[in-house]
Amino acid sequence: MTTTTAPPRQPEVTGLRRRILALAAAVLVLATATTLANRILPGWAYPLCGPVTAAALIALARWSGLRPSAIGFDRRHFRRAAVVGLIGAVLVLLGFGIALAVPSLRTVFSDGRIGDPGLGQLLWLAVLRIPLGTVLLEEVAFRGVLPALLGAGERWRWAPVLGAAGLFGLWHLLPSLALVENAAVDATVGGLPLAVVSLMAMLAAAGAGVVLSWWRYTGRSLAAPIMVHLATNSGGLVLAWWVLAHP
Repeated sequence: MTTTTAPPRQPEVTGLRRRILALAAAVLVLATATTLANRILPGWAYPLCGPVTAAALIALARWSGLRPSAIGFDRRHFRRAAVVGLIGAVLVLLGFGIALAVPSLRTVFSDGRIGDPGLGQLLWLAVLRIPLGTVLLEEVAFRGVLPALLGAGERWRWAPVLGAAGLFGLWHLLPSLALVENAAVDATVGGLPLAVVSLMAMLAAAGAGVVLSWWRYTGRSLAAPIMVHLATNSGGLVLAWWVLAHP
C-alpha cells in the first residue's frame, strides 16, 4: 500500500496570498471608514474613527507578515525622522508665512468650510479632530500600511508609492465635493463642473501623497510625514481662522 503526501506549502506563496488578502481588506476598511466619517457618523466621532481604523490596518499588516519597520514603526530611526519631519514642518510654515505676507495669496486661507469657530472649537479641530481623525489615519494607511502591502517595505519603490498615492487621491473623493467653498479654489476653477474640480483635487492629493512618501522614506519612519502633514493641516487651519478673524 502506497501513500502520497502533499507537497509542503511554500512560505513565499502563503505570504503573498496573505498580503493580497490583507490589501483587499485594507481597501475595504478604508472605503468603509471614509463613508462613515463623511456621511454617517456625527462630528464628535471623527477623531475616534481614525485611530480605530489605523489600528485595524496595522493589525492587517502584521497578520500579513509585515514587520513594524516595513510600515514605518522602527524606533531606531525616530531621531532621524524627528529631524527630517521638523525641517519639513518649518518649510510648510515658511510657505504659509509667505502666503500671508502677499495680499494676493491670502485668499488661500479664505475657506468657507471652516465657518466661524470660537477658540474652543478651533482647538478641538486643530488638536484632536485633525491629528487623530485625519493625519494619524492617513499616514498609517497611505505612507505605512498600503505601500508595504504593495511591496515597498522599507525601501522606496515607485510602483507601491504611486499605487498608494493613487488610493490617497481616491480617499479625497468625498471631501473634494465641498472644495469650491474655498475662495481661492472657487476663484480659480469655480466655473468648471464639480466633477472636474473633484478630479483635479484628487490628482493634487495623489501628488501630495508622493511628496509625503518622500518624507516618510527620507526619515525612515512615519513620524516624519506625520509632522509635515500636521503642520500643513492644523497649521493651515489656525492661519485660516486667524485670517478670517482679521480681514
